[in-house]
Amino acid sequence: MENNPDSQNFKAYLPAFFILLLAGAIGLAAMLLFTLPTIGPRWLFFFFLTILVSAFFLPVTYFLNLRFPSHPPVQPAVIIRQAIWFGVLVSALAWLQIARVLTLPLALILTGGLLLVELMLRLWEKSRWKPGDAGE
Repeated sequence: MENNPDSQNFKAYLPAFFILLLAGAIGLAAMLLFTLPTIGPRWLFFFFLTILVSAFFLPVTYFLNLRFPSHPPVQPAVIIRQAIWFGVLVSALAWLQIARVLTLPLALILTGGLLLVELMLRLWEKSRWKPGDAGE
């Protein structure tokens, strides 16, 4: 891998990573240990699960975008958005599993749908990119 001076370092994402990780882990642990399974804590479960999974996938999405670069290069908001997609997917799968309706084909359809949405967003961003933009 070559050193590209335009590519950002993961150090820029470390504050967001640690804030999301701590908020998700502490919130999920507190919610599981100190609440009853009523409607409010159930939504808190999905909220904290989304935050925690997004934190875990932030380095993964950073590495994937570093390993498979695109032209124009991705903005930091795109890497964070892609990590949030993973959190949303895991929360949706957990919701379906709690309701006992999750199947492998349904999980694959949801995953494919979110991948398609991200692909369409990236295509839209590429179509609006101009060589003189600030991201280059």
